[in-house]
Amino acid sequence: MKNLPYVYDDGGRKDAGRKGHTRDCVARAITIASGKPYAEVYEALAAGTGNQRATSRTGKRTRTASKGINTSRKWFKDYMHTLGFRWTPTMGIGTGCTVHLLEGELPSGRLVVAVSGHYTAVIDGVIRDTHNPSRSVMHYRESDGKIWISHRCVYGYWTFNQTGEGL
Repeated sequence: MKNLPYVYDDGGRKDAGRKGHTRDCVARAITIASGKPYAEVYEALAAGTGNQRATSRTGKRTRTASKGINTSRKWFKDYMHTLGFRWTPTMGIGTGCTVHLLEGELPSGRLVVAVSGHYTAVIDGVIRDTHNPSRSVMHYRESDGKIWISHRCVYGYWTFNQTGEGL
C-alpha cells in the first residue's frame, strides 16, 4: 500500500495573477483535470456561488471561488457535467471507507477527487496539487499493542471525458 506519487501544480493560479493562499482547491483541481484555463474555471465557480440561493443553513454567498465551493449544489453538478465530468461515489452511509489515495485504488485518467474538506486532481495515478493531501497516519492501541496506518479516504471522484460521451 503506497501513497500516490505527488507533483506540485497550482493549476495556473499564479499565471492568472492570483497571490497568497486561499480555499480555491475546487477551481485548481478542475483546471488541472480538464485543461481549462484557471481564470475561466474560477469565474464559472464564482458566478455559481454568487447566484446560489440562500438557505436556513447557508446565507447568501459572495461572488467568489476562493472561500470554498458547496459541491453538493445542483449548479455545481450541472457545471461539472457540462465540462464532461461524471461522478462516481466511493462511500455511502454505513459503508465505511473503501477507496483511499493509494496506488491501485483509483482508476487511471483525469480525475477530480473529493477527500475530507478538500478537492484534488489525480492524473493517471499522480496527485497534482499545491500540497500532498495523502495524509497517512499511524495509530497505536495500548490495550493489545496493535499498530495500523490509516490513509486519506476518497468520498468520490469526477472522471473527465473530453468528448462528453456517456454523461
